[in-house]
Amino acid sequence: MVGGMEIATLGGGCFWCLEAVYEQLEGVAWVRSGYAGGQRADPSYEQVCSGATGHAEVIQLEFDPDVTTYREILEVFFAIHDPTTPNRQGADVGTQYRSVIFHHTPQQEATARNTMTELGAEGIWSDPIVTQLVPFESFYPAEDYHSEYYRRNPNQPYCQAVINPKLAKFRSRFAHKLRPETG
Repeated sequence: MVGGMEIATLGGGCFWCLEAVYEQLEGVAWVRSGYAGGQRADPSYEQVCSGATGHAEVIQLEFDPDVTTYREILEVFFAIHDPTTPNRQGADVGTQYRSVIFHHTPQQEATARNTMTELGAEGIWSDPIVTQLVPFESFYPAEDYHSEYYRRNPNQPYCQAVINPKLAKFRSRFAHKLRPETG
């Protein structure tokens, strides 16, 4: 925790999708795309895409738990990606696209475990949740051109076909948690 703020690190497929959503969530101070969970220090995008580094595409965000709780961060996470497909999200296939939560504290681990258990029991998905829950070790920021990708490229075909539907789902389901300037 940093001055009352907390850090979350999540992987749910393409980091552009997650970043675009969490930038609009009330209580989130900043979001960065990057890599975590692998063996290579300071990997490049090309190295991560090869699948050889063991890293996942992730976002790291800082949030105010008095405004948006870690549980709410996870509820958004599970609403905007498919946590039942190992090493894939839509057409993106490989370990770098796995569903993974990197917990920073024992409390985050417990909250994530409870959230996954409860959501799994609700029967939202026909297959079981395969999201990995692992301790956070390190985060490597992605290259600058990945930062704020959706905001800078909203008309790019990937953004139109993949990110826009996730944003629409998020805005519909979590309208009460949108930042005032995005609502």
